Amino acid sequence: METSAENARPTFYTVREAAQIMRCNPSTLYRAIREGAFPSVRVRTRYVVPAAAVDKLANEASTSGGCVDVAQMAAEHRTAQEIARLTGGAR
Repeated sequence: METSAENARPTFYTVREAAQIMRCNPSTLYRAIREGAFPSVRVRTRYVVPAAAVDKLANEASTSGGCVDVAQMAAEHRTAQEIARLTGGAR
């Protein structure tokens, strides 16, 4: 019998896994990550993609019914982080 931990969705995907989910080439996703156009976490020389970012992208695309600009989403996230840093965490 499988436990809930075995059925749990990962918090992070490898770039290859995220690219497979989004049906794009991993090289395309790596390029977007290096350009700052897609959210990721860098652990030494390796990148991982938050599952929440993939989910948000899918939700945004299905809600808008159109093309989603991931670079704009990443820029808005960076801006919010910078504002939080400058204001001591208050938004």
